[in-house]
Amino acid sequence: MDLNDSPEQAAYRERVRSWLEEHKGEAPVLHGEGAITDEDEIVAARRAWQGRLAEAGLAGVTWPNEFGGQGLGPIEQVIVNQEISRAGVPGILDAIGVGMLGPTIIAHGTEEQKTRYLAPLLHGDEVWCQLFSEPAAGSDLAGIQTRARQEDDGSWVLNGQKVWTTNAQFASYGLLLARTDAEVPKHKGLTMFIVPMDAQGVTIRGLRQISGEAEFNEVFFDDVKLPADAVCGEVNGGWGTALTTLMFERVTIGLGSEGMGYRSDRFAHAIAADPEARADGEVRHQLGEITTELLAIKFSGYRTLTALQRGQIPGPEAGLAKVTLVNAAIKAGDLIADVLGPEALAEPGEWSYMISFLPGLKSAGGTEEILRNTIGERVLGLPPEPRLDKGVPFSELRAKEREAVAS
Repeated sequence: MDLNDSPEQAAYRERVRSWLEEHKGEAPVLHGEGAITDEDEIVAARRAWQGRLAEAGLAGVTWPNEFGGQGLGPIEQVIVNQEISRAGVPGILDAIGVGMLGPTIIAHGTEEQKTRYLAPLLHGDEVWCQLFSEPAAGSDLAGIQTRARQEDDGSWVLNGQKVWTTNAQFASYGLLLARTDAEVPKHKGLTMFIVPMDAQGVTIRGLRQISGEAEFNEVFFDDVKLPADAVCGEVNGGWGTALTTLMFERVTIGLGSEGMGYRSDRFAHAIAADPEARADGEVRHQLGEITTELLAIKFSGYRTLTALQRGQIPGPEAGLAKVTLVNAAIKAGDLIADVLGPEALAEPGEWSYMISFLPGLKSAGGTEEILRNTIGERVLGLPPEPRLDKGVPFSELRAKEREAVAS
């Protein structure tokens, strides 16, 4: 986004730019000549760089001052993202923790939890992961089956499985949604927990992607013991806590096109470098359509930023931005592959990771189909789909589903 900065915002942008120019030599090199290739070294270098960004006030920009943030608005956060991209340096390593889970703890955690966890999270000393999705409950998050049973002394015992967990392999903690009451409708019997990833009974297994990386994981919990104070928010009030996380997740993805590198000028530059593609009317037409979609996200993002700046809670339109962004970037990757040919998939190459990574992003933050249903019902006012689970205790849902199939 190219914001029309106010004088105060312009001065802030200049301070951010000056700091990055002065310190970008300290940033880890992840691409090109001299790039770090060892995964453990990459994580260590990026954690250290996140700490430097946090010390400079460039991480947790919108966090309250008392928790190490700057107490600024979302526009200032976008300015920081833009200037990091302009400087050609990595952003923070723990975007999930700082962007989604930290704000959830700020909103719902106890004072003790905020004091213990927020500062190490912000500075990259302790990376966090989001333990939501399960094999049988992805976008239908309230259908999770991981159970937490409370003991007589108030502690909890956790059993179940999570999947598609980003960064679990080097995370210190996870924010986990579990079922604590199966005798009420599925949205009402959930609780959010803070889980140490090195606790006894936690097993992490990497999921290798087509890109060759394993940034996603499946995580198993076998009689994992948690103290009573591991609850974040209210017992059986976890759905409301989870909605806070999901709101920040979809806004992060929907407004993240620049930080992710999905910009129309970048795509146009790659295509224009080929003289035949530059003169081809169909290629130019497709690029124009992609650019139009990305411009629509830009101005939709302006509206969302305005709402956030006014203290309003963003609605389901953030999901629409996410759907549009990912599909436009996938089209751009396909077009670049058509123009450049096999070179676009060369390893290592500028485009190979993007082309192989993007299809999986269609499911992150809620699958496209679920988000389209939400947009249809809550934005367009279309009739909702029939629901078998409304008002039915979770323990009885399987029987209801079998009855529906039999009839």
